[in-house]
Amino acid sequence: MIRWSIAAALLSIAAPAAASPERPLVLAFGDSLTAGYGLEPGLGFAPQLQATLRRHGIAARVADGGVSGDTTAAARARLGWTLDGLKEKPDLVIVELGANDMLRSVPPAETRANLDVILIELRRRKLPVLLAGMRATRNSDPSYLKEFEAIYPELAAKYRVPLYPFFLDGVALVEGMSLPDGVHPNFRGMKVIVTRITASVKAALDR
Repeated sequence: MIRWSIAAALLSIAAPAAASPERPLVLAFGDSLTAGYGLEPGLGFAPQLQATLRRHGIAARVADGGVSGDTTAAARARLGWTLDGLKEKPDLVIVELGANDMLRSVPPAETRANLDVILIELRRRKLPVLLAGMRATRNSDPSYLKEFEAIYPELAAKYRVPLYPFFLDGVALVEGMSLPDGVHPNFRGMKVIVTRITASVKAALDR
């Protein structure tokens, strides 16, 4: 996964940013999967989720806080200025991170520690969270796979935040759902991701 430059990492909001209590703001804080890597503008996770929520009667705005190539360490380092750069306090932060750690064989203890700090900071700022889990590739060492995949349910329980178990549910290893790299979702795959996560996003907003 290719890391963007700082300029490309600036937050984008998929609709006009006028403040309104009727329009909850959702921050999708993640890596290339939330950044919509390889997709045309307007077809990534944030704009598709925003459009879906609006079809469900929730006039939400979804801010794209995804940076391609981000590890949990990189995301931890930019969390503060990402939040401070928003004009409004988010009503929900979707945390989707860990895929790059797994692909780079970062020790699960490091991934856990970075996510822990991220969740601590979001709690300190009193920001509701939906934690999106990630799975290791099936050819991973069994001990690594077990330790990595345990991170997400354990942290969700620790901080009492809702967990969406697997961000790529219905897309990973499913034919016709990914770009030629076999990793990132294509438009069809992103549509599946958004469709499947929408109920969890709505429930988290209701909390």
